[in-house]
Amino acid sequence: MSIQHKDIAAIRQDYVLGSLSESDVDHDPIEQFKNWFDAAVHSEVNEPNAMVLSTVSSHHLPSSRIVLLKDIAEEGLVFFTNYLSRKGEEMKANPHAALLFFWPELQRQVRIEGVIEFVNAADSDEYFQSRPKASRIGALASPQSHEIPNRSFLERRVEALERQYEGDEFVPRPDHWGGYILKPIYFEFWQGRASRLHDRMVYKKVSDSWKITRIAP
Repeated sequence: MSIQHKDIAAIRQDYVLGSLSESDVDHDPIEQFKNWFDAAVHSEVNEPNAMVLSTVSSHHLPSSRIVLLKDIAEEGLVFFTNYLSRKGEEMKANPHAALLFFWPELQRQVRIEGVIEFVNAADSDEYFQSRPKASRIGALASPQSHEIPNRSFLERRVEALERQYEGDEFVPRPDHWGGYILKPIYFEFWQGRASRLHDRMVYKKVSDSWKITRIAP
């Protein structure tokens, strides 16, 4: 394979903003993640809760997409989506997934792997009603990840629902939409360092505790 765009191959950046040592990290990876997440928020990182969700189908084919983190619980990380979407179907077939956060402004990355479970219906209802009305109608209107004939098909569904719920702030959560929690078994905290000698601190779940190790960049 020959590289056609040599300007792409030449793109590089040295990382010099910080470091990460064994003495820096919390013994609990959820607390360590909260610390880094708060730093991303306070540093005004663009959409700090944007994360790559990777799933694997029943045919062992991986896929990834950006979703938004909505809560950090003691048990894990929470997000919401359409249960009948591609990611929903894949998590149903294989309830193991991975998350990736990248905060370039801080030269930091966090990888998380774990087991997927449903959030209870009451929590899904509460979050759904907290969303803007237009977003709730969009969730009702969109057969997410499924083929549609054209844009007008979607717009007509939205218009019909807007008429149906005109003057009514309450829009019911559809049965096919709700929350998931990823219960982690693996964390990796990555801090960019000079000359690509990055710091990588790993937490692995061992019984009811976490083993912390450093791995090479």
